[in-house]
Amino acid sequence: MTDPFNSDGAKAPPKPFTAEPGRRQVRSFVLRQGRFTPAQQRAFDLLWPRFGLDFMPLESRGMPRDFDAVFGRKAKRVLEIGFGNGEALRFAAQHDHARDLIGIEVHAPGVGRLLNALAEDGSDHVRVYHHDAVEVLQHEIADGSLDEVRIYFPDPWHKKRHNKRRLVQPDFAKLIVSKLAVGGRLHLATDWHDYAEQMWDVLDATPGLRNRAGPRGSVSRPEWRPQTHFETRGQKLGHGVWDLLYDRN
Repeated sequence: MTDPFNSDGAKAPPKPFTAEPGRRQVRSFVLRQGRFTPAQQRAFDLLWPRFGLDFMPLESRGMPRDFDAVFGRKAKRVLEIGFGNGEALRFAAQHDHARDLIGIEVHAPGVGRLLNALAEDGSDHVRVYHHDAVEVLQHEIADGSLDEVRIYFPDPWHKKRHNKRRLVQPDFAKLIVSKLAVGGRLHLATDWHDYAEQMWDVLDATPGLRNRAGPRGSVSRPEWRPQTHFETRGQKLGHGVWDLLYDRN
């Protein structure tokens, strides 16, 4: 089998879609484009119409996106924020055909790699955004419409002066709660204990969420989250990994 995650060459990546000029708000990322290969560029050119979703401000469309129309069926939906190279999202697509999967990532090479992988697997129950997660949640996702939200290994911004840039903050947590259906699930994973502490501080105090493992609790890696190469290497070096599961009540 050809590995869609490996190609040679380099090219300037496409820029992610941005908010209209003059708007200012906290963003869920800092752009790091990295190396962009011809294969990833072809993925954008050829596969974006099949798997990609173009961001559209709510005021331009008048209502959140109709995902029943996008996927051609009515099913529960899982959103992964910051899917990186797409390993976990690809794994989910291969093992969870009953639900529709949506991914958000601003790193263009990672998006390109995932597009190639989805095409190779024939995973037509997946769609991806190349955009800021906060804006996608605000403008594209209807309230109460998600069965699960996944945030795996978000940027830890480990220097104390940069902690304010972390994704998991009180306002973001409230936004996530508003998009989850009652009975839905929020799953986070981090290999930074300091970030796990912040996640507990924020999420244990967020109305509408219940920590499945109890206050400041974590669980063993669930079977639906694959263990990455970097995670395995880190554990061999003695690094910890914390999986946090919250139910929407």
